Amino acid sequence: MSTTSSATFPWVHRLAVATLAGSILALAPALAAAPFEDTIAQRTMACTACHGAQGRAGPDGYYPRLAGKPAGYLYNQLLNFRDGRRHYALMTQLVDPLSDDYLMEIARYFSALELPYPPPAAPAAAPGVLQRGQALVLHGDPGQRLPACVSCHGQAMTGVTPHVPGLLGLPRDYLNAQLGAWRTGQRRAHAPDCMAHIVGRMSDADIHAATSWLAAQALPASSKPAAAAPPPAPGGLVVPTCGSAATPRGTRP
Repeated sequence: MSTTSSATFPWVHRLAVATLAGSILALAPALAAAPFEDTIAQRTMACTACHGAQGRAGPDGYYPRLAGKPAGYLYNQLLNFRDGRRHYALMTQLVDPLSDDYLMEIARYFSALELPYPPPAAPAAAPGVLQRGQALVLHGDPGQRLPACVSCHGQAMTGVTPHVPGLLGLPRDYLNAQLGAWRTGQRRAHAPDCMAHIVGRMSDADIHAATSWLAAQALPASSKPAAAAPPPAPGGLVVPTCGSAATPRGTRP
């Protein structure tokens, strides 16, 4: 679910449109041949046209993985696209007519998929940059009032249920795009928007360092999100409160 601004990066928008058109054309024969089942797996083929089979991630690194992410996180992102907190026209058009209950059904479907991750990309930064990135992710930077990424995203960086996504298994370019989108206001979350608060304190160099190190890390043996965030480190920074949408109680008719 990408949020890169098409006004800022017009080539990205053209690439996304071309990729979506090609994916839909490639998927058309399968859709025509498949018997009508009215299952959630069949209905979400509109998602996997871009996000890869079963939500494994698009082949170009532009469309992120959906499979196995916390359901609350996926639900919040679908709401954000529908309600204007994230900006990407293709996603907005797709989810605009859908109810809260249906969006949660989609989120729970992808969250329940347990699929292997591909190996990480080779490091694309100098050793000193990677060392800085590791320090930011694991320990933060008290001097810049930056909490460690693991304090929210889990010690294994595979996310925390129900609302916090993992940071591993994502391409560096995608991570850069999302942090940049938060900085420019192209990506927002329910108030209080903790990520906007944190990214606003990060320099370009620190964003580059953190994303370069994260993209080079392999997933642990268990890639499932943690059940709870780690306890605060003694004397560590207080992590800002993060907003989230309430979970709908109903189900789609």
